[in-house]
Amino acid sequence: MKANLLIVAGSLLAITGCQTLQTTAPQTDIDQQTVAFKAKSKKSPTVTLDEIEVQVAEVNNLWLRISNQMHLPIIDNALVAQYRQWYIDNPKHLEIVTQRASPFLYYIVEQLEKRNLPIELALLPIVESGFDPLAYSSGDASGLWQLTPPTALSFGVKTNWWYDGRRDVASSTKGALDLMQYLYPKMDQNWLYTIAAYNSGEGRILNAIKHNQARGKSTDFWSLSLPKETAHYVPQLLALADVIKHADKYGITLTPIDNTPQIEVVNIETQLDITLAADLAQIDIVDLKAINPGLKRWATAPQGPHHLVVPSDKAASFKRSLATIEPDSRINWVRYKIKSGDSIGKIADQFETTAILIRSSNGIKGNNIIAGRFLIIPVAAKDPDLATMTADQVLARRAVVKSSSNKQSYTIKSGDSLWKIAQSQQVSVAQLMKWNNLKKQATLSVGKNLVIYPNEMAVSAASNEKTVNYRVQSGDSLARIALKYKVTVAELIEWNSLQNSKLIQPGQILKLIMTNS
Repeated sequence: MKANLLIVAGSLLAITGCQTLQTTAPQTDIDQQTVAFKAKSKKSPTVTLDEIEVQVAEVNNLWLRISNQMHLPIIDNALVAQYRQWYIDNPKHLEIVTQRASPFLYYIVEQLEKRNLPIELALLPIVESGFDPLAYSSGDASGLWQLTPPTALSFGVKTNWWYDGRRDVASSTKGALDLMQYLYPKMDQNWLYTIAAYNSGEGRILNAIKHNQARGKSTDFWSLSLPKETAHYVPQLLALADVIKHADKYGITLTPIDNTPQIEVVNIETQLDITLAADLAQIDIVDLKAINPGLKRWATAPQGPHHLVVPSDKAASFKRSLATIEPDSRINWVRYKIKSGDSIGKIADQFETTAILIRSSNGIKGNNIIAGRFLIIPVAAKDPDLATMTADQVLARRAVVKSSSNKQSYTIKSGDSLWKIAQSQQVSVAQLMKWNNLKKQATLSVGKNLVIYPNEMAVSAASNEKTVNYRVQSGDSLARIALKYKVTVAELIEWNSLQNSKLIQPGQILKLIMTNS
């Protein structure tokens, strides 16, 4: 119960039986109202446990649970101060991050406590991805923990046509913490070294240490010669931890997160259609996909991992309902007659499945199929497009205004951008560009009309958009980043809710919406 209850009475956790406790309690940062000492005799310098009345305060806010366990030392140098000030000046960032973190943070905290790892590591997804499980970097890193494909492969995080474990909270958290536990002993059990190595690799940190040793220099983290990104990475995490721990001191109001489980990872044993899973869990498919961002298709992966994340309050009923479904009924099947000119790959594309699954379902070892014969093919029980879209795309599709006309007009207003218009009209930037023959850098004229076709569900156009996470480098400006990625400064400010464009800092993560055009 250490995570959920705050017990303060000197060193109570070390006391058993009739051991004694000094009447002078150590100083703590905890509200003194949570503890009450009542000694029966004022003459005795010590009292027994029976003579103490202890009040136990339940910790209802997950941020407080995290703060109470922080122990990494905060070195108040220029970089830590710089990042601390950035977080103080940009409270909107923490508000957005909290909203994204709410479904997942409790689970991550639990995993850290089970492994007895520093609780500050729960904040790394803020630094890495802004707690966006769909975040993707220009270096091909993805997910909350920004694992690269080689790292994911090394630590058992599966990625295939059906599933990207780097975006799955259970798989990616396990992979990231496995990596931390691998690095820690190699980094001489130094957590600052370990966190730096998570960012840039163990070899780079060890070489920096050896370089200083050979020259008789200090080998503490702050004395190492490291790449700028890594040199800023650790101070950013420490500054964030300081701001979270002392939010009141810095005038920051953190949106509370309930200190209760929000999700449960359920073993489903075999492949399962996502829309069926949503029905069994009695939740909308949008909500199911939001907490299972690793799912890329209309079903879970045939070869696993065979788990699904469901809301905690739905887990028990979901497991009961799932137990009533026969294994063969978890996926919908069709009988397909092979046509002349067909290939397994062509059929797989047609039915939104894989050639491997068609082969395994039909006992086929090679690629030879015969026209006129039949194949049994697994297909989505409902709309496969709905299951393959992200939660945001599903919402956009469902929120389309129903109109008897297939054409509408939008008048450009002052301050508009393609991104802002697309969001307000529940369409994609790619669609606006296509419908109006615009380029991404097109200047929008106030008063001009744009054509919008709300009933045209150009899913392929929407799927051409992807979110890229860009880590700000030393010397960067919004104008330079905008020029590099062919976007506008206004879009960068909108996408990242920036209040002051002059406050971007090295190491900061910026979100960019990239469109293949």
